[in-house]
Amino acid sequence: MANVNLKKDIKSRVLNGHSWIYENEIEKTIGEYTNGDIVDVFYNKRFIGRGYINDNSKIRVRLLTKKHETIDYEWVKNKIKEAYEYRELLYGKEKSFRLIFGEGDYFPGLIIDKFEDYFVIQINTLGVYKLKNYIVDALIELFEPKGIFEKDDDKNSNIEGFEYIEGWIYKNGPELIPFEVNGIKFFADTLGQKTGFFLDQRYNALRVKELAYNKVVLDGFAYTGNFGIHALMGGAKHVTFLDYSDRALFVLEKTLKANNISNDKYELYETNTFDQLRKFDDANIYFDFVIIDPPSLAKSRSSIKNAIRGYKELNLRAMRITKNKGLFATASCTQLVYDEEFKKIIFDAAKDNKILLKQIFKGAQAPDHPVLYNILETEYLKFYLFEIENYKI
Repeated sequence: MANVNLKKDIKSRVLNGHSWIYENEIEKTIGEYTNGDIVDVFYNKRFIGRGYINDNSKIRVRLLTKKHETIDYEWVKNKIKEAYEYRELLYGKEKSFRLIFGEGDYFPGLIIDKFEDYFVIQINTLGVYKLKNYIVDALIELFEPKGIFEKDDDKNSNIEGFEYIEGWIYKNGPELIPFEVNGIKFFADTLGQKTGFFLDQRYNALRVKELAYNKVVLDGFAYTGNFGIHALMGGAKHVTFLDYSDRALFVLEKTLKANNISNDKYELYETNTFDQLRKFDDANIYFDFVIIDPPSLAKSRSSIKNAIRGYKELNLRAMRITKNKGLFATASCTQLVYDEEFKKIIFDAAKDNKILLKQIFKGAQAPDHPVLYNILETEYLKFYLFEIENYKI
């Protein structure tokens, strides 16, 4: 096993438990290794952790443990078992949740979502790819699943140098995997985005459900309808769903039917949400409750300014079509736009609209997406719900 020695002036975040070690933090590497191999990491001759290495990545080493322990099948199985026990503590008898959240579970490069008796795994690094057989065998031994679907990140597979896979790797299952969250029926779409469903908004969607009774609701960037369907199950009068993807709307309609929601309760728009908000504004069409949950608007630091402009425009337009004394919910999953910055964006949009915002609820990612305080990147989701008051003269 090769040893990686860190420079003497490295940032304290590594010593404080962050799992990423960048190329420019390494003094030298002693011993031979192949990309994806397990290595030991030292600082001033002191062992600080064990992880996998890849020369193709800017993050040269990702730590898996701070202990002298063998990274083998038993280690992987125990890691998954511990993660499951934590979710049992959170959710009791709930059958669907994120089982492994990468760095949040100190298993960088791996995502596992459990949709009742099926699993969807996403591999993002070569180091985890080399552990895949252990991961699959552990899931089979611990859970005896009906099927395991692998859906890797294509971009990361190219950078890291592993084979991209999208398909069933253990047994078989449906294209749309049925499951329940908050007692509502949904589908994880194996042909959809990422692992097929965004489980991180489960508690925020529940808050929407509690406040949606008898309201006319707009669900922008609806994807497969998580927020809007929660609103309908909470007694909303009508929900308008906006999404640019015909596939997402196809799954959304199946989900509405699975929950026995009648056709007169909703309307689907295959459209760009930015453009449609402007059209509603121009046509003086207003809603009692507006929800916007866009995809990440910044993948790198170079695009943060554009993301901030995009969020400002989006929130400004969404507020304008919310009725006076109506409800407005807004979210950001862009990790690089921090909470204080997002709050400022919301405030600036409200100020430009001459609107007062009364905060009803502040949410974040569900706890099956754990936030580790020594790994800043594990915290990414911001969610705010307000009552709007228009003070234009």
